[in-house]
Amino acid sequence: MVAIVGYVIVGVVAWTQGDPRKVIYPTDSRGQFCGQAGTPNEKKPFLFYFNIMKCASPLVLLEFQCPTTQICVEKCPDRYLTYLQAYSRNSASELEYYKQFCVPEFKDLRKSPPEVLKDGDCPAMLTPSKPLARRCLPAINAKKGIIMVGNDTTFDDGRGQKRNVTDLVEGAKKANVVLEARQVAMKIFEDYTVSWYWIIIGLVIAMVVSLIFIVLLRFLAGIMVWVMIVLVILVLGYGIFHCYMEYAHLKGQAGSDVSLKDLGFQTDFRVYLHLKQTWLAFMIILCILEVIIILLLIFLRKRILIAIALIKEASRAIGHIMTSLLFPLCTFFLLCLCIAYWATTAVFLSTSNEAVYKVFNESQCPYARNTCNPETFATSNVTKQCPDARCLFAFYGGETAYHKYLIIFQIFNAFMFFWLANFVIALGQVTLAGAFASYYWAFKKPDDMPAFPLFSSFGRALRYHTGSMAFGSLILAVVQIIRVMLEYLDHRLKAADNRFAKFLLTCLKCCFWCLEKFIKFLNRNAYIMIAIYGTNFCTSARNAFFLLMRNIIRVAVLDKVTDFLLFLGKLLIVGSVGILAFFFFTQKIKVIQDTAPPLNYYWVPILTVIVGSYLIAHGFFSVYAMCVDTLFLCFCEDLERNDGSPERPYYMSPALRDILLKGSLESSKSAESQE
Repeated sequence: MVAIVGYVIVGVVAWTQGDPRKVIYPTDSRGQFCGQAGTPNEKKPFLFYFNIMKCASPLVLLEFQCPTTQICVEKCPDRYLTYLQAYSRNSASELEYYKQFCVPEFKDLRKSPPEVLKDGDCPAMLTPSKPLARRCLPAINAKKGIIMVGNDTTFDDGRGQKRNVTDLVEGAKKANVVLEARQVAMKIFEDYTVSWYWIIIGLVIAMVVSLIFIVLLRFLAGIMVWVMIVLVILVLGYGIFHCYMEYAHLKGQAGSDVSLKDLGFQTDFRVYLHLKQTWLAFMIILCILEVIIILLLIFLRKRILIAIALIKEASRAIGHIMTSLLFPLCTFFLLCLCIAYWATTAVFLSTSNEAVYKVFNESQCPYARNTCNPETFATSNVTKQCPDARCLFAFYGGETAYHKYLIIFQIFNAFMFFWLANFVIALGQVTLAGAFASYYWAFKKPDDMPAFPLFSSFGRALRYHTGSMAFGSLILAVVQIIRVMLEYLDHRLKAADNRFAKFLLTCLKCCFWCLEKFIKFLNRNAYIMIAIYGTNFCTSARNAFFLLMRNIIRVAVLDKVTDFLLFLGKLLIVGSVGILAFFFFTQKIKVIQDTAPPLNYYWVPILTVIVGSYLIAHGFFSVYAMCVDTLFLCFCEDLERNDGSPERPYYMSPALRDILLKGSLESSKSAESQE
């Protein structure tokens, strides 16, 4: 509770200090937003650079800011013009046109060009530009391999020198260093705006298919499992066939022999689909997956029959507690709240810095890169010693105590997100485990079950087990935040050529990944024991671990085979919906070919549908998985506590007793024969 109160305080502080406009709108040299409603720049949405060539400075890569004056303008320049030309022609229209690209204070059109350029009132030249991510960048084009701006390969820089267009290209490249990713993001956003309706339809189809599959599994468990196995093999087989046909189609086509390594990274992912190597890689991956699944099915054919019996028993339990199928929606809603709070707080924290201004100059200056105040800069000693110096907006930062500890707040924000998300998942697991345990330990099923098993279990979890769930979630959150820090260190050390540090970091990442998986497994079974006995987390974790170790063969044979079958079910739903989405968004279904929206990257909605379908299928199948795990742990506990005599009868159902005890006897006999 103390941590949650602290989290709320951090959120309130972030919301009062942060300003998300810093992410959305470009900022001029005075730290003002371009295009922001209610400001003088409301009708000036674009950022204009006085001298784009200065963006070729290495300083851009260090501070992500060009050392030149930047102002907000209504539109980007559409012609080539120098200030000297506009002034010497004595054309009022040209001077008025030029004036809109000068600083707002510039009013005196009679001021001589040397004074205007010396005071930095106007840019020395204008070049034809186009807006990109709300920045005016030179409209560069290539004709027969020659780079041009407009129709020229050279230009007058406004100071009496002829420059090559390649100088503009270098400046634009550096100015675009942050914008390329943003351009891709904007295209992805456009794809979402035109395809969101169809994405939702795809996710609804995935939900309906998952629900139908679960309902059929309830009544036809044995048949559905075998149908599922056959369909998974057929879907993967079709995938292999499709990849081969695409590979054969590209044979002999120009450019299809280029390797992925030579092509490098491309923002337009459709380019990769025109390469033979891409489809060959897909085909190999699917073939390996197909072979693995077929081999597992051959070796586990006898165990699959036992796993089907466990799934049938889980179907009976879910049949008596049908509300359990809808409970993942509650968990999903609470997780969405956690994600929304974390994301909002993170954005506000990252935008709660103050505008920092620094001295930028062209010649040598002892005050270069020092912080400055734009309001008092004109009367400071800096302008006397460095006449060409400018006090320009550099970045958002700050030197107060709040800004110094901002990174701590971000780490705390991430840590609390992991803790709360794990707590929500733990609450769902304890609730479902308690409901299914009440089914197993009812001697006369379903007469001895409580009236509302799911709601009763939810109430017990909140009333008696909040501390245990919080403690288990805390342990997992600590490991996860350490993994995030290791990933951050790995990202920072990528540029360093220290092989030992990279090796050590890789080992640590691997160890903590394994530790996280183990803790998740232990927590899940500990929560089941908490739901059954009501013991604290440490006692439940110890009892669950040793109970599983005493039944390690059954865990490997029954529990994991059942998990494998449920995974095949998820794979079937995701594969079917994914193939349907692929054919729809690539306009390969002739009947509805014109219905599919035009897209920049058709993989965006396809991947969204696939990931969303997996999450939906996982949500429905997680109920089955939790039911199977709970029944299996209860079965192991039942075997140790009871012997099947009238005094100590088994609580398991007769059907489950026959198949599981028979499987146990077969396992023990095979073990004895090997000895």
